[in-house]
Amino acid sequence: RFWSTGMKNSARGSVDPFIVMDVMEAASKIEKAGHDVIHLEVGQPGTSAPILAKESVIDSLSASTLGYTVALGIPELRKKIAELYWHWYKVEVDPQRIIVTPGSSGAFILAFTGLFDAGDVVGVGSPGYPSYRQILKALSLNTVTIKALSDNKFQPVPTDVMNNKLDGLLVASPANPTGSMLNRDELEKLMAACKKKETAFISDEIYHGIEYETRAVSALEVSDDCFVINSFSKYFSMTGWRLGWIVVPNKHIRQFERLAQNMFICAPHISQIAALGALDSYPELNQNVETYKTNRAMLTEQLPKLGLANFAPPDGAFYFYVDVSEYTDNSVNFANEILDEVNVAVTPGIDFDPDRGLKTIRLSYACSTPDLKEGLRRLNNFMSKYRL
Repeated sequence: RFWSTGMKNSARGSVDPFIVMDVMEAASKIEKAGHDVIHLEVGQPGTSAPILAKESVIDSLSASTLGYTVALGIPELRKKIAELYWHWYKVEVDPQRIIVTPGSSGAFILAFTGLFDAGDVVGVGSPGYPSYRQILKALSLNTVTIKALSDNKFQPVPTDVMNNKLDGLLVASPANPTGSMLNRDELEKLMAACKKKETAFISDEIYHGIEYETRAVSALEVSDDCFVINSFSKYFSMTGWRLGWIVVPNKHIRQFERLAQNMFICAPHISQIAALGALDSYPELNQNVETYKTNRAMLTEQLPKLGLANFAPPDGAFYFYVDVSEYTDNSVNFANEILDEVNVAVTPGIDFDPDRGLKTIRLSYACSTPDLKEGLRRLNNFMSKYRL
């Protein structure tokens, strides 16, 4: 006999699924049935962690107890992350301002809990990374969804700040799913609007290092009065190691440290050791970016030939956000058909834009170039029925 506990689910826990994970699960079932799937759905580099990162871990296994570290992260790692800001941007960052976190997700949780109270309002651009909205909801925070326009590269603009009462604004450049970037002037104007409205500015920079014609600009080049989040997942090719960081203004260090102590204790010790090696691996990592450049050029040339011509070439990251409204008004069904018919996994745009995403899909080109070529061949077969 079963007895009811009388328990209920919290409203905070009623978040939407991360659809790309559902697509991955569906693709996994097809693979388990013995079929080969080309993965263009997930924002995960097809390369492994850098050689020096793996060697650092191997060396540490016999020499270290791999216990807790201090909550802010291994001091040597924080120092090397600070050196990255000088290496990439010529910006001096005090290592004390850097907090190492369990992935960038841990950094978002720290930022949202450290800056906002329940009921506060945070602006998030749409299309955008779906977990922003869901983490905010789970923390009892309210989201203003800013419907970004293609004319503005799908990025928020100063009027979006001035016309809304926001406690915070979260911006990603390069962005997911569009790959668009804010230039220095655009970033300065957006941050100035936030300062005028006393709106906290949070900059998601996890795709920095993966840029093409122009360099990505860090918010720290404009002002120290911001919260900058990055990760070892994308450029450093370490998604499964779950390691990120956040740079905070001096006056926020102790509060964020207390939160980190209680929420996480510390980021995984072994991942921090791997990161030390990764930060000495720029030549290898830059070669990965060359692969993304090759893949980006291939998609730019080939997608129009398939009938998927409505996109803006990404400035950074490794995604194409494609308008498929000519063929469907339900991108979930469209993505399912592609997976079922030609075994190519793509992500429906509804993940990134709840209002307009049923007419878009996202293609990731973080895979190997041979896999991308095969994926395009299969997509061509799928799209041929629309060219009859």
